[in-house]
Amino acid sequence: MLVIALLIGAAAAAAHMVPFPFLMEAFRPSRSLWHVKPAPGAPPTLYFTFDDGPNAQWTPPLLDALRDHRVRATFFLIDEHITADTAPIVRRMAAEGHAIGLHSGTRRLMVMSPEALADRLQHAARRVQEITGREPCRLFRPHAGWRSATMYEGLEKAGYRLAGWSWGMWDWDWWRTPRPDRVGNRIVRKASAGDIIVIHDGHHKNPRADRSHAAGTIARIAPLLRDRGFGFGTLCDTDSLASR
Repeated sequence: MLVIALLIGAAAAAAHMVPFPFLMEAFRPSRSLWHVKPAPGAPPTLYFTFDDGPNAQWTPPLLDALRDHRVRATFFLIDEHITADTAPIVRRMAAEGHAIGLHSGTRRLMVMSPEALADRLQHAARRVQEITGREPCRLFRPHAGWRSATMYEGLEKAGYRLAGWSWGMWDWDWWRTPRPDRVGNRIVRKASAGDIIVIHDGHHKNPRADRSHAAGTIARIAPLLRDRGFGFGTLCDTDSLASR
């Protein structure tokens, strides 16, 4: 009985934290987006997403790299990081054709009531709309993939969908400061059509964390991936597509 109880507990924990679709997505996959199913005949497309911004130091050079290499991406922004200093960066994201989704730097959203979470998302969306002149796309990425049944209820109330990623270690560098060469080689080696790629241009707590690898990685790999036939899209363009 103890073994069974431990297995049930492990499965329940995994359902809340594993960085890929698991128990909570098994019966209603349309609630979340972890991989973009290519449309018939469409060219192979990758979806770069950037988490934990906006960051006053590291997001502008990343935007420069995206502009220089003609890559459109999706930025998942933490509401608390949108300040008077970073609002112009958010405005630039929208002006240069990037998509904006909502993010969080805390696991506390897992235990919020559905109503409180919906209110929080709607408040954050209004702030983005006031800055950019348009509503963010209705995608929310939870901190580190931690999610719950009540979170899904809150997302449904707000009309949002949970956004995951295709593989959990795109720019994870084993407790080392990420470097463009290591991160870039990993992405080039792993990337396949429809992948949602995560890179961090900010930190959920530390605004001074080194995120220079974000711009450096894009500058390094965008030409290589384009030479392999990949295009680049935003998740807002594909929000209505089924996940897989």
